[in-house]
Amino acid sequence: MVLQTNMNIVSNNIANMNTTGFRGQTPLFEEYISDPMHNGDALSFAYDYGQYQNTSPGSFEQTGNPFHVALEGKGFMAVQMPGGETGYTRDGNFQKMPDGTLTNAAGFPVLGQGGSITIPAGATEVVIDENGVISDQNGSIGQLQIVEFDNEQELEAVGNNLYKSTGGFSPAENTRAQQGFIERSNVNSVVEMTNMIKILRDFQSTQKLLEGEHERLRNAIQKLTAA
Repeated sequence: MVLQTNMNIVSNNIANMNTTGFRGQTPLFEEYISDPMHNGDALSFAYDYGQYQNTSPGSFEQTGNPFHVALEGKGFMAVQMPGGETGYTRDGNFQKMPDGTLTNAAGFPVLGQGGSITIPAGATEVVIDENGVISDQNGSIGQLQIVEFDNEQELEAVGNNLYKSTGGFSPAENTRAQQGFIERSNVNSVVEMTNMIKILRDFQSTQKLLEGEHERLRNAIQKLTAA
């Protein structure tokens, strides 16, 4: 079961190698020791109790799209999820909807300091400065809500390349927005493929061990029955 969990995480990393702003995940394991018969014959198990994210930044790709934003630093941008909760993402692949609402790739509204951000119909020369302030030829439109978390490992992945906050955070002070860029995934394909091969071999070894034990018990039962 632990190997299956590990394989699921690695498979998800590989599937998101080209996902903008995606951060690779790594499982966390520890040894769990149990003595169910209370006879000093303890059993040792591998226990997977969570996962942590690789917080190293991905490479930047210049797109020239004025609504694309990459973050230089450890900050995250706020997005309104369907249930009304606030999600956080590094994926700055934003787009302008027909009604002017600025959304992420999944169509969720991007949040500013006072709610969702709407780009005026006649806006040209849209500029996003390093603090996330959005303006056009007529002046300021809004400001991206960019925050920094006290502990990024406390973020809970909720799908659609979004995270939910479970710890403390504050307005970003050491993060700079870069307009016209997107951040690529930080997944290393070579490392993940190597991990997948290792997990598969471990799974095969464990399967052979269990099959051998099953055969030993079957032979023992047959011999005892014959006797």
